[in-house]
Amino acid sequence: MKTALFPGSFDPFTLGHLDVLHSALKLFDKVVVAVGYNSTKGGFFDPEIRVEIIKKATEGMKNVEVCSYTGLTVDFCKEKGANCIIRGLRTTTDFELESVIAQANREMNPDILCIFIPAGHEYSFISSTVVRDVLINGGDAKCFLPKNVDIEHYLKMRD
Repeated sequence: MKTALFPGSFDPFTLGHLDVLHSALKLFDKVVVAVGYNSTKGGFFDPEIRVEIIKKATEGMKNVEVCSYTGLTVDFCKEKGANCIIRGLRTTTDFELESVIAQANREMNPDILCIFIPAGHEYSFISSTVVRDVLINGGDAKCFLPKNVDIEHYLKMRD
């Protein structure tokens, strides 16, 4: 079984992330969506809530596992039996940053490949940063998020 890891902060998980995941599932038998957690950085949503949001967004999708992790992504790949890392791209700026990270990961473990998947053009402007800003300022971010995710419910969990 070919397994890929789709890591990210996913704070929150957007339609762009979901689009990349759908594409990854065309290439791999299983995709592990892994919420990276860095204890030195705060997040808008706690990692547990992010995992819950992604589980809700991927409800009914076969061959998707959702979890959180700490530490190096390449180490977590080994733990999950994944030999590929999926990274979504929206812009050329994303490519430049992701390329550097991919090179560092390859240096640490040359057996793990990084595959870049562009989000569909209709999602290329959506970023978690923009969605967080809309939410922080009391706006309606539903148009940027998977339809079955009740973001109001998760906002209440933050309080």
